[in-house]
Amino acid sequence: VAAVFVVLASVSFTGTAWLLVIGYAGHGLKDFWQERHRFVVNTRWWPPFCACIDWVVALVLIAEIAAGVNFHS
Repeated sequence: VAAVFVVLASVSFTGTAWLLVIGYAGHGLKDFWQERHRFVVNTRWWPPFCACIDWVVALVLIAEIAAGVNFHS
């Protein structure tokens, strides 16, 4: 699973910034899944916190893409 996120981040350097949005949103879903299935035991607060941060970053990236920010300059 981690390799998928590494590949998405790597490809986004030369590809579209939408791949970062997909990566952050997907990582948030993974964190949400971990919390729902009690995959993390000792730090139960971490997956929801990380998911929230991931989704906020994805939303900020969407806003910046919509505003026309050039990520490849």
